[in-house]
Amino acid sequence: MKRFLLAATMLATISTSALADMTIGWGGPITGGSAAVGEQTLNGVKQAVEDINAAGGILGEKLVLQVEDDAGDPKQAVSVANRLAAAGAQFVIGHQNSGASIPASDVYAENGMLQVTPGSTNPNFTERGLWNTFRTCGRDDQQGTIAGNYLTKNFAGKNVFLVHDKTPYGQGLVEEVKKSINAGGLKEVGFEGISVGDKDFSALIAKIKETKADVIYFGGVYTEGGLILRQLRDQASKVAMIGGDAMFSTEFSAIAGPAGEGTLITFGPDARKEPAAAGVIKKFADKKIDPEGFTLYAYAAVQVVKAGIEAAGKADPQAVAEKLHSGMSIDTVIGPLSYTEKGDVTRLDFVLYELKNGKFEERTSK
Repeated sequence: MKRFLLAATMLATISTSALADMTIGWGGPITGGSAAVGEQTLNGVKQAVEDINAAGGILGEKLVLQVEDDAGDPKQAVSVANRLAAAGAQFVIGHQNSGASIPASDVYAENGMLQVTPGSTNPNFTERGLWNTFRTCGRDDQQGTIAGNYLTKNFAGKNVFLVHDKTPYGQGLVEEVKKSINAGGLKEVGFEGISVGDKDFSALIAKIKETKADVIYFGGVYTEGGLILRQLRDQASKVAMIGGDAMFSTEFSAIAGPAGEGTLITFGPDARKEPAAAGVIKKFADKKIDPEGFTLYAYAAVQVVKAGIEAAGKADPQAVAEKLHSGMSIDTVIGPLSYTEKGDVTRLDFVLYELKNGKFEERTSK
């Protein structure tokens, strides 16, 4: 009988411990054309969870991370969202692609789950009146304006060709750039869409050369962007390229090769320079990980969840959302963050980067 009671007590202890764990989900591309930026965000989330658990968890509960691959695909993202809901995750970091985050957010809202994306910049993510959508990055209407202003100033009287990948992110971003340059008196000579996964861009390149374009603005990810630029250089074209934040990966340089040098992109200020990130960066360095691109934005997303839960005093997504919407200031590795009632960060979060020697470096002059 004593052995039975001891075993029962041990089982009860284990069960109580398991119930004390808090499941947090991550959804993003592990496979597919956005896998490199997906790896960035997953690295950030894993490190944040590790650090929070080492410090005692959130309100005494340890975090358990459930990872799901959406391949950057909207349909797979919905399946991921349903799996995370079934697993009991109340908070989700992700997704990366706007085309994945937007449909997934509907599933999360219906299941009472809060979502913080480190990389989805399409304005519609937070413009649909949902209570549960937040991001640590900026929006494409901000990003497009920064790029458009640069084009208007530096390519006045030149031929600008706009290309997008037909996704909510890519097409939406290019439409914002178009608005900006048109408002500045610059008219594009071309507006073309490609498909994600395309490899041969000879037809597009023929149109670019026919219009005598001086610069291309590309809305899409590093995979197609790198291929387009490399194929342009193979045909002796010297046209310049400017792109958005989804190009921020060393994989762009690997795909484009020497053709990529000098490419400009918009992205947030380099978080690796933030004093608050120094300790975390050292941990990444010890693991031989460069926390480039979205890595620290993902780490910050977990910090946002933690701060919201602690402010609410409970792991209730709706209560947490109310606290975040209140405008409270949150200390993160990318600097202090606060939110609007829609779930957008209140700071303007885009600057220009240039690819130099295979790495994107923040430009000190515009």
